Amino acid sequence: MRITVFGASGAVGSRVVQEALSRDHQVTAVGRNLDRLSTLPPEAVKRRGDASDPDDVIALSVGQDLVISATRPVPGSEPELVTAAKGLLAGLAGTGVRLLVVGGAAGLVIPGTGGTTVLDSPDFPKDWRPIAQACNEQLEAIQATTDVAWTYLSPPALLEPGIRTGSYRLGTDELLVDPHGISTISMEDLAVALLDEAETPTHPNTRYTIAY
Repeated sequence: MRITVFGASGAVGSRVVQEALSRDHQVTAVGRNLDRLSTLPPEAVKRRGDASDPDDVIALSVGQDLVISATRPVPGSEPELVTAAKGLLAGLAGTGVRLLVVGGAAGLVIPGTGGTTVLDSPDFPKDWRPIAQACNEQLEAIQATTDVAWTYLSPPALLEPGIRTGSYRLGTDELLVDPHGISTISMEDLAVALLDEAETPTHPNTRYTIAY
């Protein structure tokens, strides 16, 4: 499979690149700063590009089977997440190239609360609110499209570097928690779940979530 990864130099994006290469896919790793891509495996084709620029998206998705977006703005630039989503959608419109997006958990419903989302929970950290709101707007923009085949992956509440176990549970719109009430997964296993979806699409035009 020929895969383009936007945000390839980030914590999640770099692991997605590594997971895809380990499965013998052809990977084009894209970032706004080529220097930051230098730490990626040499098998990845490295290209400069901006997900918010439809022309860049078009140029970097020609002949590809799938585009993965793992972009994440720096604090203070959270609206860029929505701009990037719109750029990806505009560039991929009508091309037949699938879009797989690593999004946020803010819009997931907390189990047993009668519909309260992660973002609306009373103890949601104030400092995380800007990126959480941007993730919700990102999802809304993607859900509104009619001419791009997309899938949106919401991580669990806690997503950190860890180990690759190859195991995870699947959910839809409700936050997945373990018997101790913990909602977590490693970035390595998120990459596993993402590439599993890439290879065997089971969530077309929908949002899904994962956790241990």
